[in-house]
Amino acid sequence: MTVQTMRALEVPSKAGPEAISLVERNVPHPGPREVLIRVGAAGINFADVMQSRGLYPGGPEPPYLAGLEAAGEIVEVGDEVEGWYVGDRVMGVGGGAFAEYVSWPARALLSVPTDWSTTQAAAFPVQWLTAHACLRTVGRLREGESVLIHAAAGGVGSAAVRLAKHFGAKVFATASTAEKLEYARGLGADVTINYREQEFADAVLNETADRGVDLILEMVGGKTFKENLRCVRPFGRVVVFGSASAKAAGFHNVGLVFQPIEISGYHLTVMMKRRPDLFRQQLDEVGQLIDEGVITPDEPRAYALDEATSVLLALENRETLGKLVLVP
Repeated sequence: MTVQTMRALEVPSKAGPEAISLVERNVPHPGPREVLIRVGAAGINFADVMQSRGLYPGGPEPPYLAGLEAAGEIVEVGDEVEGWYVGDRVMGVGGGAFAEYVSWPARALLSVPTDWSTTQAAAFPVQWLTAHACLRTVGRLREGESVLIHAAAGGVGSAAVRLAKHFGAKVFATASTAEKLEYARGLGADVTINYREQEFADAVLNETADRGVDLILEMVGGKTFKENLRCVRPFGRVVVFGSASAKAAGFHNVGLVFQPIEISGYHLTVMMKRRPDLFRQQLDEVGQLIDEGVITPDEPRAYALDEATSVLLALENRETLGKLVLVP
């Protein structure tokens, strides 16, 4: 490596995307079990917004380099790394992704399929692994069941709609605009609900003759969490994978006796680190879906690093559609 410095996006405080700045930092050196990656593109997630405002539980304390997922090319390999080589195209999850270089553990990386672009690869790890795990690994979705997917025009939501239809489910999708609902229908959603115009729980119950849905992917929290409990079928499942509202909501243990439902949580890196057995099982199925062409990320909308503030603010205000990436 002859390059010594790089551009990166730093979050200096908890003031939100407005405070993010483009800085120059030293290129990191890979540890014995790490590889150094030249970033070709980095995926943008709602968690980036929440972390920048200090609202993400367990998130980094400022100052820190932003970004959670990226794809690129290996340019240096740690002494103890096996199976990865300089020149390999990889994608993965880790901190500091909004930069020209990242040094990540080799175990956190996946190979990029030969027919995927780098921007497609950057749109894969968080979006598709989260959607798949919530539906299958944790949610155990089966053919013929029904599922409610919120923010269905967003990154995880759009992937979940496509996967749920592949698995043979009836898909209920919520979004905030007619354009987003049309997008969700194009992905395969059967029932679309504008949550700004009607109570989504009422719409679900009306559509199902008060039966409710078998599975709900919950990532909002607060009132939305409580409304989800109102429209999940008895002995159905709710998988919690986020809290976009940053508002907590509880459920009394005795309530589960009289409203028997299953509530599970999911976090990608927690599964990777603490249940590698489940993660390996998931990767086996995901790999097969990639080989079959079921999982092929759409080309995301790409922006330059210096556009990060405006893009993250648009994401926070629910003004975006589909997956977004930054290109150094």
